[in-house]
Amino acid sequence: MRDPYAAAAVAPRRPAPRTGQIAVTGLGLITPLGGTLEAFDDALFNTRSAVRSHTVALPRMEPFTMGVAACDFDDSERSRSRLPLDRGTAMAMAAARAAFSASGLGAQAFDGDRLGVYWGSGMAGSASFDATARGLYADAQRVRPTTVLTTMPNAAAAEIGLHFGARGAALSYACACASSAVAIGEAMRAIRGGWIDVAIVGGHEAMLTPGTLASWHAMRVTAPPGDDPGTSCRPFAANRTGFALGEGAAALVIESTAHAQARGAAVQWSLAGYATHCDGTHMTQPDPSGQVRTLRAALADAGLQPADIGYINAHGTGTQAGDAAEASSVAAVFGCAVPISSTKPLHGHLLGGGGVVELIVALRALTHGRLPAMADRGEVDPDVHLDLVRGAARPAPHLRHALTNSFAFGGTNAVLIATRAG
Repeated sequence: MRDPYAAAAVAPRRPAPRTGQIAVTGLGLITPLGGTLEAFDDALFNTRSAVRSHTVALPRMEPFTMGVAACDFDDSERSRSRLPLDRGTAMAMAAARAAFSASGLGAQAFDGDRLGVYWGSGMAGSASFDATARGLYADAQRVRPTTVLTTMPNAAAAEIGLHFGARGAALSYACACASSAVAIGEAMRAIRGGWIDVAIVGGHEAMLTPGTLASWHAMRVTAPPGDDPGTSCRPFAANRTGFALGEGAAALVIESTAHAQARGAAVQWSLAGYATHCDGTHMTQPDPSGQVRTLRAALADAGLQPADIGYINAHGTGTQAGDAAEASSVAAVFGCAVPISSTKPLHGHLLGGGGVVELIVALRALTHGRLPAMADRGEVDPDVHLDLVRGAARPAPHLRHALTNSFAFGGTNAVLIATRAG
């Protein structure tokens, strides 16, 4: 009789390690700027913000108002596991399905043993956890038996792996604002190392719930919405006061160049460089020297010089300390010659999902040869000496390489570099 476990006992096949660029063959997104590339591009390049004023009212607390960027998204769908999904996990599934469809992999045979899932989220399951806490402590309801499965940090990676039959590594990364950038970079390393051929990568965040919003408000890092919430987040401005929170998810399908070529996949972009380092100095105060190390390491990984980069998507949260550190580190590596902007004023700060959304911003800039701008509000901080793209999108027809920063609480820094194919 054939041993049904014989195949599983065979050690995974590992080809010789690879180096160089990783092909991007599909992307999908659920964002406050829209769930299609057309809608996303329209808002992005016309500097149209999705941030709106939102009032939070909780028992025994004074109501407060903050700016948030929400998605128009129905999160009622259940997965193949037949479990209810956290709102963030539902967004992650929708983005992953869109990316997989765009890649064309679904129309071909692929080796599930060589397909991995690498996913990031800073506060995964926060919508479900908030609802559970409210039901337990405010409404005296019983706790649902699926609570652990909907709030666990790896729920999205597990659901994506189940849906697509991914039998390679399924790993979740929780590195605050750098989560999805780290997930993407670690998948690049796994492909280069020969452990897998293809990965579904990305991240999500869905934290626009009363308890989570109150927690961020208590940190005093969110900007008051004022009369025009769309301009409340003002990165690198002298009068900056913080950020607006957003929600959403985005996914990419990435694969080795050899695998993409073998199946005849259309490749518009490649991922050329990645690095991550920890400041090792402070939980919330960023260290420019740690960011400099990461920027230089990402350039070295891509085999590029600072002058090769044509656009930087800044982490740019609009906080006093964060923007000052980033302006210092970028100037130390690039001088003031590289155009830079932060798109958080448009789509909000997606925390763990921000890295992948902002990488997609870089990919769209490469596609259209245009650099997205920040709203031209407030005087630039006199200590910031950068080529800021402000007011309107800037033509960049010869754009070849774009870089995106993700600098997180806890001191985790991640940098990704994307390249236009051809």
